[in-house]
Amino acid sequence: MGIIQLYKKDIAKYDPNENLNEHFKFSIYEHSFIWLKEAGVALPVFCAQEPRIPLLLSKATNMFKLFLSDVGLLAAMYADGIQIKILNKEKDINFGSVYENAVAQELRAHGFDLYYFNNKKQGELDFVMEYQGEILPIEVKSGKDYMRHRALDNVLKNPQYEISEAIVFCNENIQKKDKVLYCPIYLVGMLKKQRLPEDYIYQMDLSILQDA
Repeated sequence: MGIIQLYKKDIAKYDPNENLNEHFKFSIYEHSFIWLKEAGVALPVFCAQEPRIPLLLSKATNMFKLFLSDVGLLAAMYADGIQIKILNKEKDINFGSVYENAVAQELRAHGFDLYYFNNKKQGELDFVMEYQGEILPIEVKSGKDYMRHRALDNVLKNPQYEISEAIVFCNENIQKKDKVLYCPIYLVGMLKKQRLPEDYIYQMDLSILQDA
């Protein structure tokens, strides 16, 4: 059964004047979300409840965002005429969702597992990921206030997380301020996942067994 059919079947049970969120059940729509992922249409970004390695241990499977697997699909779903405005680089457009989708798409293409962080006291980070053995928070900014990031500042100041560096992708040139590296949005493609060489052979130290 398709997504629209599932939605119609479920919504028909409720009063149209009621809030759908009051009756939302993840189990009803779970298969539709899985289908979108497996079909290559959407990229799920799960919530990590703590920005610590390994992120998998704090993954909330019922809390996630869905990005489209191609930023062109996102632009095609926008209102009529916005595609031309994007190509003409008109400034009256909020590029926030476009930039976030592009970053999610690029990171996933490079093999990174996608997470975000959300905490009532500290705020929400667009992305957190494991990079070179450490947690790397990532914020995506499309406006001129790219140096304003309360949630990121809170996480970096928290001694429990021991995060040494963060990246903010924006429209400006490269600069570093304290623990935050500001980079132009196109440099997201430079983040590469560390891989072991194909001919790498791990040698176990069994000397302790010989002494026994």
